[in-house]
Amino acid sequence: MKFLVHAFFIILILLVTFFGLGPVLYADGIVQERIWTAAVVIVLYAILVFTYSRTIKWIKKK
Repeated sequence: MKFLVHAFFIILILLVTFFGLGPVLYADGIVQERIWTAAVVIVLYAILVFTYSRTIKWIKKK
């Protein structure tokens, strides 16, 4: 069970990194567009880290 949870969150983090940071670094739009995209990516990372830590704590209690 732990392996599946770790694998799931690693895949999610890799997807956010690939599809989130790519547009921030290589966007040819205006600076405001990059800032909004970076903010969304940071929020997604925060949500993933919070959910990941809660899930790990929940599995350890079982």
